[in-house]
Amino acid sequence: MAAKNIIVIGAGIVGASSAIWLRRAGHQVTLIDKGEPGMGASYGNGAILAACAVVPVTTPGLLAKAPKLLLDPNFPLFMRWSYLPKRVPWMARYMSNANDKDTRRIARGLTTIVGDSLQQHQALTAGTDATKWVQESEYSFVYPDRAAFDADAYVWELRRDAGFVPELIEGAAVQEAEPILAPNIDLLAVMKNHGFILNPAGYVKDLVKVLQAEGGKFIRAEVKDFDVSGESISAIDTDQGRMECDSVVLATGVWSKPLMGKLGLNVPLEPERGYHIVYQNPNVRPNAPMMVTTGKFVATPTDEGLRCAGVVEFGGMTDVKSKAALGLMRKKVNEIFPTMHAATEEEWLGFRPAPSDSLPLVGEVGSTGIFTAFGHHHIGLTGGPKTGRMIADMVTGNQMNIDTTPFAPNRFAKGA
Repeated sequence: MAAKNIIVIGAGIVGASSAIWLRRAGHQVTLIDKGEPGMGASYGNGAILAACAVVPVTTPGLLAKAPKLLLDPNFPLFMRWSYLPKRVPWMARYMSNANDKDTRRIARGLTTIVGDSLQQHQALTAGTDATKWVQESEYSFVYPDRAAFDADAYVWELRRDAGFVPELIEGAAVQEAEPILAPNIDLLAVMKNHGFILNPAGYVKDLVKVLQAEGGKFIRAEVKDFDVSGESISAIDTDQGRMECDSVVLATGVWSKPLMGKLGLNVPLEPERGYHIVYQNPNVRPNAPMMVTTGKFVATPTDEGLRCAGVVEFGGMTDVKSKAALGLMRKKVNEIFPTMHAATEEEWLGFRPAPSDSLPLVGEVGSTGIFTAFGHHHIGLTGGPKTGRMIADMVTGNQMNIDTTPFAPNRFAKGA
């Protein structure tokens, strides 16, 4: 296929990865963003390359448990109740997937995107300055005891189906492996062949520099509309003027929904409000990233400090932080890491793009030449490079040995 003039919209991990792989495929690539690279959801996350993150939130039984969980001040699920009436249709579609058949279908799709995450990040950065941010590591799930681990048998079955089998550490060996943990923590389920990013924002900024060094461009601009008057994309309109192109990749996370509306697709996508706290210059750190199952947060030893990220909250795009959500995270952090203290802390609130079926939109919108690469919910950092490689193959016309049907954006077209 002849080289194309391609515009990638969105300079987060997914957009930067897509731009690099497209450039390496021989295309002329311009990456644009209204802000600085890596400062959206790619800035605030758990920093983990969670290859085993194949289980959606909507597992069987969630519908029955949700009301109780929402009212439990010690469970990290929050709702801004004034926001709920506006989002009942999305919530109904979301919860309709909380059954065994759909959970397994979603897990298979997520495995495609995240299952080889570490290798994909290594391939993206090989021979570049960005490789310094990618760290190989184990990834542990922290449980109070064997009974709590056994209660998660369903999700571990899904992970095993995807090829991820944990090594269990129990008893006193837990604190030998991770001295930071409280003495009442009695089980670690340890995953091998994982990794993390030392500084997600620094990583994405360096990826944009890699793109530029390899012949691509980065421009600060805000997209206003698409020109598809000839049934396929010919240009985009921005606050910096009109930009002609042969193809477009839309990788703007939660901000993709209104742009998709201009193409006639009402994507059922909601912002899930996500939080992190970075404990800067802590006196102790874990040896490797971990998921604390009792608090549903991850803890990662980044170069900024101990980054703790988690909480599921639905409540729109307001930038007002929830004191209850942050308070619960701090409470759980103190319980799990009782000897840890830090000189200073950084709080962050951002917006994860949550499609109603928990699968990202990766593919062409009809035959418009517009390709989507958004909707990664909790797996954006983990799955960014794989998504970028898939997009490059799709745009270039390369055959892929994977089923991309689950990610087709036209699954949300009228009558689909």
